[in-house]
Amino acid sequence: MTPLTVLIIGATGVFGSRLVERAAREPGIRLILAGRTRSSLEELARRVAPGAAIRPLDRDALTAADLAGADVVVDAAGPFQASHDRVIRAAIAARIPYVDLADGRDFVAAIGVHDAAARAAGISVISGASSVPALSHAVIDTLTAGWQGIEAIRVGIFPGNRAPRGLAVVQAILSWAGKPMRGWRDGRWQALPGWGETQRWTMPDGTRRWASLCDTPDQDLLVSHYAPRRTADFFAGLELAVLHLGLSAASLPVRWRLIASLRPLARPLRWFADWFVPLGSDRGYMDVHVRGEDATGTSVTARWTLRAEGNRGPFVPTLATLALLRRHRDGQAPAPGARACINELALSDFTGDFAELGIETAVSDLASRQTAP
Repeated sequence: MTPLTVLIIGATGVFGSRLVERAAREPGIRLILAGRTRSSLEELARRVAPGAAIRPLDRDALTAADLAGADVVVDAAGPFQASHDRVIRAAIAARIPYVDLADGRDFVAAIGVHDAAARAAGISVISGASSVPALSHAVIDTLTAGWQGIEAIRVGIFPGNRAPRGLAVVQAILSWAGKPMRGWRDGRWQALPGWGETQRWTMPDGTRRWASLCDTPDQDLLVSHYAPRRTADFFAGLELAVLHLGLSAASLPVRWRLIASLRPLARPLRWFADWFVPLGSDRGYMDVHVRGEDATGTSVTARWTLRAEGNRGPFVPTLATLALLRRHRDGQAPAPGARACINELALSDFTGDFAELGIETAVSDLASRQTAP
């Protein structure tokens, strides 16, 4: 069998390097590691992907020619907030299927503008093959199978404090912290504060984390795909109060419109957060709650929780892309067209990797009551 050649842009980043590590173990997949710095790419190849090819390139200046020799191109670079679509256009011009790990709300929402060109090129362009929306939707599809309707959805992601903090991740959060964001509340769109509504969130094992509103593609896609009658919320949280509440305080000048954005402060704030790395834990969580009516009309609540120990959490955002690469390799490539990564994967596409990584998942906190007449 001819190997599937996958070019991964941003291969040395927090998520890109973990995708490389997992993909390098897959039979029938050959990797090309791409990024700006040759020495970093070579070090990554030596460490986790012996035999991978190296291709230094600038994501902001690449052309279709830079993708030559690839069967699939993956953009894991980020940050995708306010990012350009240069990689997508290059992939379409080269007629090479494209996948990204985008978490930028506007970036994923705009992916449909490439649909006609992707169809004409006969390739798939899949955005958001990550924890959101790919995994979150796969979870909700499983929890709500056969339901008559959904009233409310609540999703939260909580990395451990010892998880690595890539600059792109920090820039992504700071790009919207304090700014007004659209949220679905009481059955209508409302303006809500990014990194606002700070509260405590309790996991099934009793662990408590701070949580604040997060601007992600799911804020739109949960509403358009599941049509919840009341709310669709996405929260995120930093484990240490000094960091989580500190970011809340730092975002106030943005909320008060005294400054435009915290993003220019990404490097110093990342440096400050790195001082606290020895504190906290290496345990991360993802928690999904759904309330609605089951097939009999009974009001029900379902909850799914992921718990990742030993800094395994940063692997989770890469697993949807890995599942899509397997499909390409196995001759089951996604249909041509450009779209967000929903209705592409089932929860079963993730379970094998969860088991290999020692990541625990469970459905818990189930409750029901007869619908009032």
